[in-house]
Amino acid sequence: MTSPTSLPPTLDKMVQRFKRASEPKRRYEQLLHLAKRLTDFPEEDKVPTNKVPGCVSQVYITAELEDGKVSFKGDSDAQLTKGLLAFLIEGLNGLTPTQIIQLAPDFIQETGLSQSLTPSRANGFYNIFSMMKKKALLLSSEKLSNV
Repeated sequence: MTSPTSLPPTLDKMVQRFKRASEPKRRYEQLLHLAKRLTDFPEEDKVPTNKVPGCVSQVYITAELEDGKVSFKGDSDAQLTKGLLAFLIEGLNGLTPTQIIQLAPDFIQETGLSQSLTPSRANGFYNIFSMMKKKALLLSSEKLSNV
């Protein structure tokens, strides 16, 4: 039995929502719904430094710091991957770089998604999450160098 998670509230709420969806098909529908809610991603941001390495799909992420909180934007050419990206963006936006850096990716297990995803998509999820952590770390170190 695992102890209650110490996930940030928005991420925890999303994890719980996916956890309640008992069927893989329902989880996929939720991901596709999230993908549709992503804001438009500027073409000029589709550059190598924003591209997630190790993903079969084309995935791009940008991050900026607003009042000490990270704001992510992203896009993918594959709808399911775009849904995974949207899940992470929605769950991590508004957190501080430190909160993001300290998160472990094991919350994916709680969602039930890992059982539904193909190995390459699950790997893509971890690559996206890893890139978001790297961008948060970069923002954190930039903030420190501007002090």
